[in-house]
Order: sequence, then C-alpha cells, then structure tokens
Amino acid sequence: MKVIAFNTSARKDGNTALLVNHVFKELNAEGIETELIQLAGNAVRGCGACYGCFKNKNKKCSISDDLVNNCITKMVEADGVIIASPTYFADISASGKALIERAGMVARANGNMFKRKIGAGVIAVRRSGAIHAFDSINHFFLISEMIIPGSSYWNVGKGREIGEVEQDDEGIQTMKDLGKNMAWLLKKIN
Repeated sequence: MKVIAFNTSARKDGNTALLVNHVFKELNAEGIETELIQLAGNAVRGCGACYGCFKNKNKKCSISDDLVNNCITKMVEADGVIIASPTYFADISASGKALIERAGMVARANGNMFKRKIGAGVIAVRRSGAIHAFDSINHFFLISEMIIPGSSYWNVGKGREIGEVEQDDEGIQTMKDLGKNMAWLLKKIN
C-alpha cells in the first residue's frame, strides 16, 4: 500500500511538510509506503476549461508543460492521497487549488478514477482561516467519491516561521492520530 502526499506550499520543507512527515511516521510504522511531492518552485496553472480531458479520456490533463500530469498519475497509483497546504487568505495555496481543479476534472472525465481511495487534508496555519482551507480540500475528496478518515481534531497545525508547528503539541498529536487512522482504514479496505 502507498500514500502519496502533495505539499502545495511555496515553502519547501516548511511547516506544511513537517506536518505531513508526522502523518508519514505513523503510516511507515504500519508498513505503508509514503512519498512526498513538493510543489514549491514549480509553476502550476489552474484548469483552462478546455475540456480536452473529456475528449481524450487518457487520464491526463491537456496542459502538459508542468508536473500536474505526473501528480495525477501518482494519485491513480496510490491507495491514499494527502493534499497539504498552508492557509493563504483563509484558503489553500494557489498551486493546491490548481492541482485540485485539474486532477478533479481529469478524474471526472475518466469515470471518477479516484473513487474509494483514501483522502486526507493537512493544513498549516498561522492564526485563523484553516477550517475553510481544510474544507476546500475535503470538498475535492468528497466530490471525487473518496473516503476521508477522521482524527482527534481537525487536521491543522499552528505555526508561522519554519519549525514553529513542532511546538503545537495538539497539532502534532492530530497528525499522528490521522496517520494511525489512515493506516487502519487502508488495511481494512485492502
């Protein structure tokens, strides 16, 4: 079994990645393979509404000059998907939104190809707006007919400067519990 995570933060290896790594530790402890793809430094455009994915039905976006098609392939191959984002103006990052738009359209064009995969959102936040960001990711999972595991709190870690999330004990525990619950669910389904 494998879980792929996408860190959609503009900061590589920042708070968002640190939170995902706490989830990964629990998944790895249960023998589940993990991979983190960081979108930082990659220009990712939103959906162009060309509907080429509906015409081609080849599990790819018609926009092919960035890494989104690779991300979509990784989602298809994985048993579980984590989308992780910092909170920007009470929502997810622009690259996170672009990934969701394009992966979502391609999935719908190809028979809801993420159906019944496990999906979890992870949010880093400085102060507020995290729940709206968390909801944005969960709405993608739900319309994609994916299964969302719960945790001991919303999947949010608090911190601004890189590393500050490590001081959020409740946030770290939430990520650990998420990892344990994802592992349990993955094993039940598979």
